[in-house]
Amino acid sequence: MHLSVLLVIVTILVALAFDFINGFHDAANSIATVVSTRVLSPRWAVLWAAFFNFVAAFVFGTAVAKTISSGLVDPKQVTQYVILAALSGAIIWDLLTWWWGLPTSSSHALIGGLAGAAIARAGWHVLVLEPKLTWPVVGTIPGLGAKWTSTLIFIVLAPMIGFVVALALMVLLSWLFHRSAPRFVDKLFRKLQILSAAAYSLGHGGNDAQKTMGIIAGALLAGGYLTSAQFASGWGDYKWKIILSAHAAIALGTYVGGWRIVRTMGSKITKLKPVGGCCAESAGAATLFVLAMNGIPVSTTHTITGAIVGVGSTGRLSAVRWGVAGRIVWAWVLTIPASALVAALTFWLIKHFVPNA
Repeated sequence: MHLSVLLVIVTILVALAFDFINGFHDAANSIATVVSTRVLSPRWAVLWAAFFNFVAAFVFGTAVAKTISSGLVDPKQVTQYVILAALSGAIIWDLLTWWWGLPTSSSHALIGGLAGAAIARAGWHVLVLEPKLTWPVVGTIPGLGAKWTSTLIFIVLAPMIGFVVALALMVLLSWLFHRSAPRFVDKLFRKLQILSAAAYSLGHGGNDAQKTMGIIAGALLAGGYLTSAQFASGWGDYKWKIILSAHAAIALGTYVGGWRIVRTMGSKITKLKPVGGCCAESAGAATLFVLAMNGIPVSTTHTITGAIVGVGSTGRLSAVRWGVAGRIVWAWVLTIPASALVAALTFWLIKHFVPNA
């Protein structure tokens, strides 16, 4: 087998391994609320979430995948070694935060890894930039491109949107059912939470699996298996192979599950009841649906965490364990630079052995 072919195969397998770890790491996002409210047992919850992770392949397009593959770094500078280094940075950060029990973003770890490895190879100009401001004498100052701008902005906005929507839903439902018997409300929302968990898992699969799809498409382009025209249009004959393999990997990872993070998401931030779990999942799902359709690679972790905090805040502010939330926010802030640094170091190590990497 020729070395270039082997390199493409290894890169794709590592990308699918990352997708599996993404599902494993982010399983808590999909099932924490439905498990913590005891609507579903852990076993049935992961099966439910994994099923809808895979079904998302037939619901969402590839807008997010195209942002990852060409909207953040120059595809011409992305080699197989850059992709391998990027995946290494993302995987190492994911495993570290999984071990620490922190629900960080696999999406932003991948974005940081891709940026770090590409910068290590070709310098800062590899980032997709666009003119932003024109000053007298100084001239035009380049700024980050539209996809970078939206990605970075929604690191802040995604949890805020989840927070606001979940808070509004919780207030609305509290008003609508304030005269209903608690037992009736609990029974009703135990049923509805099964649907909201399905919707959230659908959004999770539709958003997160696409990031790996973009990486695999980039690997096929770098390996010469896709032309530039096919890469830009619809991935040619590889389209459904890429889509189904990515969704299968994330679904399998979700099925295996990340139980260390379930505990943080389901009980350490705030205690949830079925009505609260339903509101959090519905708010998270609605946010992910809209942003995935618009090609914005947001963090499912950030979104559901913001929604859970929003639900907890409707009772009293002390119901939210702000110390835990603070640790999570710090992990969010560090994710892109930390994974970028690990990816850059990995690329420099590779370059030591493969000078033309």
